[in-house]
Amino acid sequence: MSARRAQAVRRIGWTAAASAALLLAVLLSLAVGARAVAPSAVLDALLHGGGGADAEVVRELRVPRTLIGLMVGAALALAGTVLQGITRNPIADPGILGISQGASVGVVLAIAFAGVHTLTGYVWFAFAGAAVASVAVYAIASSGRGGATPVKLALGGAAINALLVSVTMGVLTTKAAALDEFRFWQVGSVAGRDAQLVGQVWPFLLVGAVLVVAVARGLDALALGEDVAKGLGQNVATVRVVGGVGATVLTGVGVAAAGPIAFIGLAVPHVARAIVGSDHRWVLPMAALIGPVMLLVSDVLGRVVFPPGEVPAGVMTALIGVPFLVVLVRRKSVPA
Repeated sequence: MSARRAQAVRRIGWTAAASAALLLAVLLSLAVGARAVAPSAVLDALLHGGGGADAEVVRELRVPRTLIGLMVGAALALAGTVLQGITRNPIADPGILGISQGASVGVVLAIAFAGVHTLTGYVWFAFAGAAVASVAVYAIASSGRGGATPVKLALGGAAINALLVSVTMGVLTTKAAALDEFRFWQVGSVAGRDAQLVGQVWPFLLVGAVLVVAVARGLDALALGEDVAKGLGQNVATVRVVGGVGATVLTGVGVAAAGPIAFIGLAVPHVARAIVGSDHRWVLPMAALIGPVMLLVSDVLGRVVFPPGEVPAGVMTALIGVPFLVVLVRRKSVPA
């Protein structure tokens, strides 16, 4: 009993620490940039409606950017956590099922054929592309004997991903005018986002989060093996479908809003499990806290590393995530 109490205290302590880190990351995101704003001026702009150039920068530019960073970071981290759970693959991330590439195809088609040239317009096409790609992968994996096993999901995802890359390159080759605009989205960034995009993102984030939290117990059982999960009364197919839909919604809206930002969905679940253990009722909330911290800190570092220019957040997360992936691959055993 004392061991359980100690574990609960440790988990609560880490959750409080992650919450404090998130608040600090938000403050840095609002205060740091080409135009440095004092923390007192940030609080004055947010709480008291202060005027002046600093207040306008904070409210009009950095608040939407920070909110998108919070939402996208949480969405990708939650998606990666549930995808690693349902596929039982420790190196799974939102790209394993071709979701990110499906969103890319949606954006390419929107630019090249639908005449869409705004981020708020891209959201719907990217989300639709991600959803279609996920359905295609699951349909391929679930056909034949054995149903949608982890190996078949991974192989189906790889096949669909390769196909969608070819479609993207084919469209860009024949529609060269769309290349520059697509490249701006493809690099992955939270810069230049506005309040209207925030309003489009949060309902999908809420729906996706509810779906993945609903299968937390099922993911715990599935980690013990399919036979054990069935013996514990879990419907494995339902866990995978509900979790997969939740991950698709979260990845689709995250990629749609900020582009295909890499490594958050891969790295954050492992960090969360290392901190609070394997219970998904704790892992999922911890991932939702750590994901935005990673994205916002990456975005802040991108603003200051080569002033006055900015390195997109998607580039910075890759620079941070690649060493993590190398260490993960080199380990003799990786937790599922």
